[in-house]
Amino acid sequence: MPISSSSPENDHNLKRNAIGVAGIVFFVVAAAAPLAAALGASPVAFMALGPGAPAAYLLAGIVLLLFAVGYAAMSRYVTSSAGFAAYLDRGLGRFAGFLGGAVALLAYHCMLFALYGLLGFFTSSIVSGLTGVEWDWRIWTLIAWGGVAVLGYLEVNLSAKVLGVLMIAEVLIMVIFDVAVIAQGGSEGINFDGFAPANVFHDGLGVALLFAASCFVGFEATAIYGEEAKDPARTVPRATYAAVVLIAVFYALSTWATGLAHGNDSVQQAAAENPDNFVFTVNTLFVGAWATVMMNVLLVTSCFAVVLAFHNTLARYLFALGRSEVLPASLGRTHPRWQSPHRASIVVSVLTLAVVGGFMLADADPYAQLYSLLVGLGTLGVLVMQASTSVSVIVFFLRNKHTNTWWSGLIAPALGALGLFGAAALAVTNWSLLTGAESGFTTQLPWLIVVAAVIGAFWSVIARGKSVSGGPAPVPTPVPCDGPRD
Repeated sequence: MPISSSSPENDHNLKRNAIGVAGIVFFVVAAAAPLAAALGASPVAFMALGPGAPAAYLLAGIVLLLFAVGYAAMSRYVTSSAGFAAYLDRGLGRFAGFLGGAVALLAYHCMLFALYGLLGFFTSSIVSGLTGVEWDWRIWTLIAWGGVAVLGYLEVNLSAKVLGVLMIAEVLIMVIFDVAVIAQGGSEGINFDGFAPANVFHDGLGVALLFAASCFVGFEATAIYGEEAKDPARTVPRATYAAVVLIAVFYALSTWATGLAHGNDSVQQAAAENPDNFVFTVNTLFVGAWATVMMNVLLVTSCFAVVLAFHNTLARYLFALGRSEVLPASLGRTHPRWQSPHRASIVVSVLTLAVVGGFMLADADPYAQLYSLLVGLGTLGVLVMQASTSVSVIVFFLRNKHTNTWWSGLIAPALGALGLFGAAALAVTNWSLLTGAESGFTTQLPWLIVVAAVIGAFWSVIARGKSVSGGPAPVPTPVPCDGPRD
């Protein structure tokens, strides 16, 4: 079959009409790693808040939904793979766009590197436990890296299909657990104490909210795939709302079922005493040992899915910045056949191998050092970017004097910004809980967000006359949308 010829125009365009609402949702929900997050973060939330942990996920979902209202509304006027950076550029100006671009690149790279550590750690442990094959975490991480490098290079549809299968499988295994617990009445009967104000609004709420919010990281990537979406003016808002609601309902339902399975009086102690098997134990009790084996296997695939999703996000960030010529222009070229950001994808793969390989050569612990060291910084960076983007949405709609946007362009993003800045503040004040670091250099890592912003400021001066969104923002024109209206 002949390979399609390349043209100057196609060289700088991602594949049009490649993915629909479902494909984007697959990318986004996979980036949130629902199974890994449910198994990894819920014990901490229950330790902090006791039986009220499910409400923390619901509250975090409400805050992110408020953010999504403004984000989706502005997505009708901003179609760029530069994501947060493009939103800040259009709303607050090119200087803010460069600051945002630098912080976003730091945050997403930290998340990607950290998740490779998590993947290697879980895969090595689970495969050893199930089969007796004891391969070092480095081997599994390198195998996963090779698979992600290939999928990231090829057409986006292939990645979407892979992520779709993995995401459906990991969500389904938790739904089976949820249904089994509810059908059997839990350990003490069905109750809604997990959402009762008396169990929610006390000292542990801040920590629980922080870990709940960290489980939503990645959903904002809906806009990054706008250029490849079918009818992006409709697809991106729909995918954004669908992703947030799906993730919020999944977490709230699964943590509620977990609380019912353990019982209100013992759930907090169980989370503190045995966080590693906190969900596995009750899953075996209510569903069966076979389901726990499947859950272990799908935990590995969940980690692979989230790594692939973040790799694709970063490749598109670098592609957009290369096309805008604020990074080397060669990054802004697409594959002549796949129309994928193949050069940017290769750069992400090489950089990942260099950084993660450095941890490997240093004989670092994949969980206690690689993952714990970097995931907190990535989470903090994304929270800062989400909050800043909410401010940008408000300024954008006020500046362009749009009518009938009092809810989507002002109130919702303002409330979302307050919640997100609060979550970022919680991340800093509870840094030791988020990262496990009590002293040393790791406790100073939040300052790297400031350093990245300063680098972004210098970057804007060096790239004088250019913007991260590829030039001056066009005058926005209304675009019909089936999403929520004011």
